[in-house]
Amino acid sequence: MTFLRDAVRRTTKPTRLAMLRFLRRLFSPPAGSDAGTRGENLACEWLQREQGFRLVIRNWRSPVDQREEIDLVFRDGDVLVFVEVKARAANALVPGYHAVDRRKKRALRRAIRAYLATLRPKMRTFRFDVVEVSFAEAGENGLEAEPQVLHFENVPLFTKYFRG
Repeated sequence: MTFLRDAVRRTTKPTRLAMLRFLRRLFSPPAGSDAGTRGENLACEWLQREQGFRLVIRNWRSPVDQREEIDLVFRDGDVLVFVEVKARAANALVPGYHAVDRRKKRALRRAIRAYLATLRPKMRTFRFDVVEVSFAEAGENGLEAEPQVLHFENVPLFTKYFRG
């Protein structure tokens, strides 16, 4: 940190302000991250309560590439279930299911492969689910409506010949 402090002291005031704004933006949590965390919590509780899933791990990150993350991993009997949670406003233009595009699926495939490689013994059966949590806007009475949870099971992610 002393390096940063010394670099800031040696710059002019406008440059210093721009640098501080950049550093603040760099180290502050991303916008809307609280909604994403809230959506993950709601999805986790809902899957345990309504579907009877057992939580294995939350927010697992690949040791190889920390950007690759699996939101939730559950057990549904003998099946390992990888879950991607998408929190959205009720009037969002793109629904959560469609927000898991080709690029996101590619990152999820890499993360799931890395997770499966760490398991001993290997899991024979696994699937990928998407959970969309829609937050409705506050009504006329000022109370926030109950979030809606949509669960899409067995979303295609791997070829049928894939063996983790």
